[in-house]
Amino acid sequence: MGHHASLRWKRLFPTWFAPFLSCFRHQAQRRWAPVYIRGLCSTAHRKSIAPLAERVAPGQADQLQNFITDGPWKMAPLLRLLAQQANKLLGGKKAVLIIDDTCLTKFGKHSVGVARQCSGQVGKVTNCQCLVSLTLAKDELPIPLALRLFLPSEWTEDPARRQRAGVPPANTVPQTKWALALEELDRVRKDVDFGVVLADAGYGNNADFRKALSRRGLLWSVGIVKTQKVYPEDVRVTPAPQRARGRPPKYPVTSVERQTVEQVLSTVPWQKIVWRQESKGPLQGRFAAAFVRIAHGVRTAPGVHLPREEVWILGEERAGGEKKYSACNLLPSTPLTTLVEIMNRRWACEHAHRELKQEVGLSHFEGRAWQGLCHHATLCLLALGFLQSLRLTQRDEVFGATFPAIREELAGALPRSVVCPRCLVVAAHPAGP
Repeated sequence: MGHHASLRWKRLFPTWFAPFLSCFRHQAQRRWAPVYIRGLCSTAHRKSIAPLAERVAPGQADQLQNFITDGPWKMAPLLRLLAQQANKLLGGKKAVLIIDDTCLTKFGKHSVGVARQCSGQVGKVTNCQCLVSLTLAKDELPIPLALRLFLPSEWTEDPARRQRAGVPPANTVPQTKWALALEELDRVRKDVDFGVVLADAGYGNNADFRKALSRRGLLWSVGIVKTQKVYPEDVRVTPAPQRARGRPPKYPVTSVERQTVEQVLSTVPWQKIVWRQESKGPLQGRFAAAFVRIAHGVRTAPGVHLPREEVWILGEERAGGEKKYSACNLLPSTPLTTLVEIMNRRWACEHAHRELKQEVGLSHFEGRAWQGLCHHATLCLLALGFLQSLRLTQRDEVFGATFPAIREELAGALPRSVVCPRCLVVAAHPAGP
């Protein structure tokens, strides 16, 4: 990586990584962990073991492979420290915690968790691994905090297959993605501060997921389908009228019938709102909202539920006429512009997923076993956390609005630059220690 790059790493990385180093019990682990992260942050085109080792540990690929696939080091302490560091950079009531998942496309059938399943990145069912993710974001700057491998039924119902891939016994019980997400949420919320939990319709469509967020006292904004049933805000629920004959009614009745989200929002005005300014121009759309009571209370018949909590429902009409819908439990006084702004902050996790794959090689891992993939994913999170910390705190050391620019700067391929905070003029300085 060159003399200047070595000096930069010696100056910047050890200070940031020092708290994490104490999580490794053995000397060999403390040696190889920073080397592996250095490889993930390098400008190497491919971040699988062989090319990564060639870049940062020539002739020692076997040792690096052993550290990732066989090393008995724990991930939980590392992830907790990452959450704490991320909280210092981005945490607070203006931050959001985004729940989503990201898929790694695979061609074989032996890699742990691989199956034909829906991939949001590809936009169709494909052969892939799926990792549930949690991302802390503020002002469109994301730091991913968790990547949890989801095991489809093909794996949970096949003990021999799980054993070959080294899946721990504690992870063999079938779990939904939203249940995994809640487990990770309970883990990270001990160490991070945020205002609202965001999720797309893959999670938000599930009533149990929404109710679980509310039970935790969290504010949330989640995607829903247009057929989600709701009641008017002023709906009344009364005991069912008694009958002179026959079996007495079991459930209360509502004063009005349910309607779908699509039906309710078709009766309210839609407004054009600019929700973000970009260099290419403003991002805008047509939006409508209504304050209602969502129908995910007690079930009175197949597919019929009583009203439960009060929520906002929000519709967005995109270019071409496509409409998307969401629900959130923010206060009744929340302005429409705020509802729109919070809903659209969910896209920060897409940037985080792209950076995990393209900048630090999350999708480059070639091993098949559970431990290797989980170790690799954890160190990818740390690598991206390091790059993001440089982006946010080391303006006098490393510059660049993008991670590729930061990685090039660390590699010594670019001159150090200084940005004037008043005029945003970039002035180049000779690269140096």
